[in-house]
Amino acid sequence: MEIKSPFIDNPAGGGDYPGRWWHMLDDGRIQCDLCPRDCRLHEGQRGACFVRQRVGDEMILATYGRSSGFCVDPIEKKPLNHFYPGSRVLSFGTAGCNLACKFCQNWDISKSKSMDRLADQATPEQLVAAAKRTGSRSIAFTYNDPVIFAEYAIDIAEACRDQEVRTVAVTAGYIHDQPRREFFARMDAANVDLKAFTDDFYFRLTGARLQPVLDTLKYLRNETDVWIELTTLLIPGKNDSDEEILNMSQWVYRELGPDVPIHFTAFHPDWKMRDIGRTPSATLGRAREIARAEGMNFVYTGNVHDTEGGTTTCPSCGDALITRDWHQILLYRVSAQGRCPKCAAALPGHFEEFSTQFGNRRAPLSINPIQAS
Repeated sequence: MEIKSPFIDNPAGGGDYPGRWWHMLDDGRIQCDLCPRDCRLHEGQRGACFVRQRVGDEMILATYGRSSGFCVDPIEKKPLNHFYPGSRVLSFGTAGCNLACKFCQNWDISKSKSMDRLADQATPEQLVAAAKRTGSRSIAFTYNDPVIFAEYAIDIAEACRDQEVRTVAVTAGYIHDQPRREFFARMDAANVDLKAFTDDFYFRLTGARLQPVLDTLKYLRNETDVWIELTTLLIPGKNDSDEEILNMSQWVYRELGPDVPIHFTAFHPDWKMRDIGRTPSATLGRAREIARAEGMNFVYTGNVHDTEGGTTTCPSCGDALITRDWHQILLYRVSAQGRCPKCAAALPGHFEEFSTQFGNRRAPLSINPIQAS
C-alpha cells in the first residue's frame, strides 16, 4: 500500500495534511472530535494539542510526515516487558500534546509550540524501510502522544502490515470512541499511561479527566487483540498513597485481568514540578507489593536499578523467567512459544526465539533531515 504525504512530496509546502474527526458547529466554529477536549476553533486557531488547526472550513494536521527525531531503542524502554523482549524498536514522536501534565518528562517535545522541534521527516514507506534496515521488530509512536498525529500513525501502521513490522502506541489513552476504534485497529501493542487513579489528579495536574482513559483501557481489553501494559509514574505526595494504589490495582484486576503488566516508575523533578523530589525506591517496592497482593501477576518497577522489580516470574510455578536491570536483560528462560521451561505454562504476551538483545542503548537515526530555509 503506497501512502504519500503532501509534505514529503513538496517540502516547501509544510506538514499540512487533511485532518479527520471534526464537524462544523451551527455558530460557524469547527469542533475537533479526536479527544475529549472537544476544541472549538475559529479560522486559524489551533487546538490545545497545537498541531491540529482550522484552515478555511477544514481541519489540518500540521505535523504529518515530520518528527522531532528518530532513534532505535530497546523495547523495554517503552516500557513493554511482554512484547518481543530484547528486540529493537524504531521510536519517534512529533510535537505537541493533548494533555497538559505539569510533571511531563518529555516537556521539550510535548509542550513545544514551535515547528522548529521537527527536524526530520519520513513517509510511512521510508519508516518501514528504516525499521527493516536497523533490524527493528516494531515501530513505536512515542515521546509525545500519538493520538494527536493519529492520521500519520495509522498510515505508518498500514504500511507495516505487509512487512511484518509491528506497531506500538505509547499513549495516555485520552481519545474519543470513534477515533479510538480506528486508531487501535492498526496497533499491535500499547503502553497506556494511567497517570493516577483520581479524577482530581487528572484535572489539576494534567488538564484532563480520568474516565476517558479508563474507557480506553476497557475497550482495549474487551474489544481488541492489542497487547497492553500500563505505566504509572509515582509522584511523591500526589498519587503514591497506599489507598490510591490499592484502588487502582483492584480496578485493573477486576476490569482488565491479572495478566496485564503494570509498571510503577520513578518520578524525577521536571517541567513545572521541580520542587518535588525523586520517587524513593521504597515507594516503588511498596506499590509493587500492593498490586501483587491484589492478584496482579506481573508488576514491575521502572527508572531505577531493581532486579527484583524487573523480574518476570512464571504465574504457575513461580520460577524466574526473565530478569532485568533497568532495560538490560540479565536472564532469559522463555521458550520461543512463550512458555516456562519448567512447567510449560504459557506466559501472556508475544515472544519469539531469543538469542541476543539490543541492550540498554539509544541509537539516533536520521532519515531525511529538514533543511533550514
